[in-house]
Amino acid sequence: MRLDHLAIAAETLEEGVAWAEERFGLPFLAGGKHARFGTHNRLLGLEDDLYLEVIAVDPNATSEGPRWFDLDNFTGPPRLTNWICEPVDFVAALRHGMRSVPMARGDLRWDMGAPEDGSLPMGGAYPTVLRWHTDTPPGVALPSSGVRLLRLDVSHPDASAIEAQIAAELNDGRVQFHTGPVGLSATFETPQGQITL
Repeated sequence: MRLDHLAIAAETLEEGVAWAEERFGLPFLAGGKHARFGTHNRLLGLEDDLYLEVIAVDPNATSEGPRWFDLDNFTGPPRLTNWICEPVDFVAALRHGMRSVPMARGDLRWDMGAPEDGSLPMGGAYPTVLRWHTDTPPGVALPSSGVRLLRLDVSHPDASAIEAQIAAELNDGRVQFHTGPVGLSATFETPQGQITL
């Protein structure tokens, strides 16, 4: 299992991008629209073939059902809500209600693990999984901003159980699990110094 990207959710894309750009001091690049779920995004390329996504409901689009990343229920200020991984065995990693949903955006094609009700697996503490059908996913194709992920802290009341489920699959020392309220925190090294979301 490989860490693919992190997602910041927002009530509007404009608000989310402004919030993220203020913290990173860097522009987020054009992403695109996800017709199936009625969402749109903007992206920031990170070091190590990772990227950061700001995602929100597209007010000019409709969804074929509940929106992914629990965006139908998202309120409040922008914040880090989700981490997304690409497992070696995509089907086996479809846990906690996820089902395979074929996705497309521009030339990109991938399968996404998404619960039918649009919720986040384990409230976002278990990674959403995907399977790319390209050799150049955004983490590879995007120009690097010079920002590097130093640490991703995953908190959940059953954190040890989640860690045990993926321990044999995810070999990434940046990901740390903690017992506590559900939440994510990520620390980055940027050209302006360290920041934590």
